[in-house]
Amino acid sequence: MLLKHLAVAAMAVNIVIVNARVWTGDPRRPWADAVAIEGDRIWAVGSSAEIMKLAGGARVIDAKGAMVAPGFTDTHVHFVEGGFRLASVQLRDARTPAEFIARIKAFAATVPKGTWILGGDWDHQNWGGELPSRAWLDSITPDHPVFVTRLDGHMSVANGLALRAAGVTRATANVDGGEIVRDAAGEPAGVFKDNATALIERVIPPASDVMNDRALEAAMSYVASNGVTAVHNMGSWDDLAAFERAHVAGRLRTRIYAAVPLSTWPRLAAYVKAHGGTGDGWLHYGALKGFVDGSLGSHTAAMLEPFTDAPNDRGFYVTSNADRYAQIKGADAAGLQVFVHAIGDRAIREQLDIFDRVARENGPRDRRFRIEHAQHIAPADITRFAPLGVIASMQPYHAIDDGRWADRVIGSERAKGTYAFKSLLDAGAKVSFGSDWFVAPPTPLEGIYAAVTRRTLDGANPGGWVPQERITVEQALRAYTATAAYAGFEELERGVLKAGMLADLVMIDRDLTRVAPEQLREAKVLLTVVGGKVVFER
Repeated sequence: MLLKHLAVAAMAVNIVIVNARVWTGDPRRPWADAVAIEGDRIWAVGSSAEIMKLAGGARVIDAKGAMVAPGFTDTHVHFVEGGFRLASVQLRDARTPAEFIARIKAFAATVPKGTWILGGDWDHQNWGGELPSRAWLDSITPDHPVFVTRLDGHMSVANGLALRAAGVTRATANVDGGEIVRDAAGEPAGVFKDNATALIERVIPPASDVMNDRALEAAMSYVASNGVTAVHNMGSWDDLAAFERAHVAGRLRTRIYAAVPLSTWPRLAAYVKAHGGTGDGWLHYGALKGFVDGSLGSHTAAMLEPFTDAPNDRGFYVTSNADRYAQIKGADAAGLQVFVHAIGDRAIREQLDIFDRVARENGPRDRRFRIEHAQHIAPADITRFAPLGVIASMQPYHAIDDGRWADRVIGSERAKGTYAFKSLLDAGAKVSFGSDWFVAPPTPLEGIYAAVTRRTLDGANPGGWVPQERITVEQALRAYTATAAYAGFEELERGVLKAGMLADLVMIDRDLTRVAPEQLREAKVLLTVVGGKVVFER
């Protein structure tokens, strides 16, 4: 019978990987050195000798000692927008106002007059914290409306042409949950924060289906090159439509769990009912994304105490607790999963309170509420996640980015609860990892480096910023694989390498568990497989 089984297997297996360091993520067999793939599933995991007996006419990949792991799931991306950003003006690493201006001027020369210049991902902390203004832009972009965004997505700057297109003047009132930054004379200075950005966004022409589809293709290629096999998209109904088009056409190469705005929960409930469920292994829906507050870098995170560098400011809410509670209760009663963005300690505490209240009122079920970011947690709230069953969906790259300046904004004492990966894990919480791309790069290897070392990008913290929150490589890997799958109700299909699971895996040029922590970010993805098909190969 064994020989018959091997013969059948040899006919069925299409890829075998041998001579690898296979980190399976499966506690029952954490390490192996070979994998066999049949169709879109893992057929077997074992020794190279065992797996070679199954090879038959399959493609044999000799890993030559490279590491193989479950494919990475990025549990927080803005996927289509990230695709668009690949082709937009690049401002993330602009180090001075002059460089910021010069890059926009150069980009404007490459696109037709009248084209909106968007994206950018600037960071005013790079040049000391001075906000950009319309005055920086008007002389260099007389023929192009400009509305470029800070890298956290919570603040953007417009030029005069964009302000005129939107009809924004000194008489325009502020909006709830946002701010129009004004100059000394009371005129709009060009910067808009959080909900106020809608004043400009409403007049930006929507992207065509063709352009959305192109952005999706670019995004899929980019994340595949970084070992990402699945993403949780924090997006719009237009995003979902683009994913549906790609799925129907057989063009999806990245598995997608698509969240839509929390306020639209009745529409999503009807959509799920009309489609007879929440999708399949390629396109999965049934999730909603809401907001409590903004971001630390924009001083719009809701804090229990004032910002250290702005003693009259505690940030603000993007949506009220009352509105959020009503939306979450309705969505949860409809069986939908709820993700909520909460950055500041006050935002996190009050969101935990709402999750607790809704769970008690709606009764027991496997709901897997998530707090997205969970960045600045009051110490007393760290131990609340596990008993409430709330997943901390976090982005480790933010720690080494924001850590360059966060102490100035909230002080070193509050910073001890910032990106508290280890404390949350020690308290039994489920922690999943992602990037927040376009805000940060969708590069899990850099995320693992960030979680393990916490060395800030400026090199100022070689021992780690808030080093007591460093975690191990295997804990970080699990947050990008098994726990990430759990965070999307997909742990029975993905996240570990064992027989019967979907054949989503990544090959890395070195064993991450055996290199010095500072070398983690030097690792390279060699191969990415999704559903048994190679989607990237170096």
